[in-house]
Amino acid sequence: RALAASRAHGTRPMDAAAVRAMLLENPGVAAATALVIAFTLYVILSPSTSAGGRKAAQLRKAKALVTDMIRKNSCHPIMVRLAWHDSGTYDQKHKALPWPAAGGAIGSIRFKKEIEAGPNAGLSKALKLLDPIKIQVPEVSWADLIQMASATAIELAGGPKIDMVYGRLDADNSPDQSVPPFGLPAAYPDDPPADHLRWVFGKYDGMGDKEIVALSGAHTLGRAFKERSGAVENGYGESGATEYTCATFCAGLPNTPNGMAGGKSWTQKWLRFDNAYYTLPGKEDPDNLLVLPTDLVLETDPGFKAFFDKYAKDQSAFFADYAAAHKKLSELGSKFEPAGGIRI
Repeated sequence: RALAASRAHGTRPMDAAAVRAMLLENPGVAAATALVIAFTLYVILSPSTSAGGRKAAQLRKAKALVTDMIRKNSCHPIMVRLAWHDSGTYDQKHKALPWPAAGGAIGSIRFKKEIEAGPNAGLSKALKLLDPIKIQVPEVSWADLIQMASATAIELAGGPKIDMVYGRLDADNSPDQSVPPFGLPAAYPDDPPADHLRWVFGKYDGMGDKEIVALSGAHTLGRAFKERSGAVENGYGESGATEYTCATFCAGLPNTPNGMAGGKSWTQKWLRFDNAYYTLPGKEDPDNLLVLPTDLVLETDPGFKAFFDKYAKDQSAFFADYAAAHKKLSELGSKFEPAGGIRI
């Protein structure tokens, strides 16, 4: 006040020593000043009132809501697929262009061009499951919510806890550079399977043979459907079910209070995240279990085989490498605010 008053009257401002002397001579003023400063700092820095604190609180609320939703709907696999197909649009050849031209985990899968494209058939169901949660946590971006649901699904199915960072910004539209089929992996590629997988992952930053084999292990979860990927003739419902996706078998699986019959799975217990995929059980039981050319090549290609054999023998090694690769995938093309992201 003294400094302000001196300026208002055109007099020379009091220096720091004079202000300190005045406060020492007036203990009441000093105490009031200290209280005002302390309260101001509390308001500015308090986790409950700062923007970052509010965002973190909403993220924690979102995590609880997502956890409950996945458990009630047994929708672990489709949440993983949704997040992959959002982040998997990333192409590093466009990263020099203004964000979000390179695509990636930017929430753009919610836009018509992407969600209605062939590779994303069936994923509108996943967005509808997340819609009520998004309404309750408006400060959480779609990009964050989608990636959160995937990481949570992996953990709830018995997989590793992934070191997720949040604070992703949402794209306002699907980038012009993102063109169907968005560079996503194909079930039956025209190119040799190994070449195709390396082309897909070659578009991503810091991804190589280890990440290809580790992330392929996520096929231990879920099923393929005729109505979605079209990779199998097995469709929705009991008529399209196998021995391991019929209603009777589904009722005995873990995490399936509301499991839907139908489709064809890679593994018998397709809602449990483990290293069962690396036995390629579909080779021995092709009528009931799925194995694709892009699965088989992991066991034979010299660059893939060492990782494939390692994960088949050591689930802990698989979990560690999978968690690291999943984190990389979840951050492709993302723009974080704050720049370092938010952990909850």
